[in-house]
Amino acid sequence: MRRFLFKPLVLSFCAALLLASLTACVPLLIGGAATGGTLMATDRRTAGAQLEDEGIELRGTSRIRSNLGERGHVNLTSYNRQVLLTGEVPTVQDKQLLEQIVSRVENVASVVNEVVIAGNSSLTQRSSDILISSRVKAQLIDAPDLFSNAFKVVTERGTTYLMGRVTQREADRATNLVRSTSGVQKVIRIFDIISEDELARMLPTPAKPQPAGAKPAAN
Repeated sequence: MRRFLFKPLVLSFCAALLLASLTACVPLLIGGAATGGTLMATDRRTAGAQLEDEGIELRGTSRIRSNLGERGHVNLTSYNRQVLLTGEVPTVQDKQLLEQIVSRVENVASVVNEVVIAGNSSLTQRSSDILISSRVKAQLIDAPDLFSNAFKVVTERGTTYLMGRVTQREADRATNLVRSTSGVQKVIRIFDIISEDELARMLPTPAKPQPAGAKPAAN
C-alpha cells in the first residue's frame, strides 16, 4: 500500500483555501440569520446592483481567460458596478488589454486597474493573502461601530483593498483597523462615500414595542 505524504506548505495552502471558502465567498453579517433574503437586505447595494456585480465578475473573468489564457494571474472583483483588477501580467500591453476587455463588459461603470507587471505570485504568497483577508474580516466583524457586510475585502501581495458604500466615519475607522492587522503592508480604499443621512435611511426601522397585553393585529 502506498503512502502519500503532504509537505507542510501544501497543508498550509489547503488550510488557507478552506478559510477562503468560509470567509471570502460567504457574506458576513452582524446580527441576523444568514438567509438569502437577509443577506440581500443588509447589503447596501440595491438588489439589481448585486445581481449585476455577479454577472460582471462571471463575464469579465471569462473574457479575460479567453484573451489572456495562461498569460498572467488576474483577479476581478466588482462592487456596485465598479471593478477592481488585481494580480500580475507579464507586459504593459497585457495590462492595457485587461482594462479594455473589462470596460466593455455590460453594466461596468468604472475600472480600477491595480494589476502589476511581474511574474505570477507563488502559492505561498496567495495563501498568505487569503489569511490576511480573513484577519481583516475578523477585525471588521469585531468592531461594534461597523457593519462588516458593508465592506468587500481583497488582498494581493500584502496590499489590502477595501470596497463598499460607507460614510467617511466608517471609511476612516475601517482603514485604521486594517492598517493594524498583522500582515497588511498597505491599504487602498475604493469606497463609494455616502452621508450619515443616507446611511440612516438604509438602516431598518426598529419595531415599536407593543403595550403589555396588547393583541397582535389581525391579518
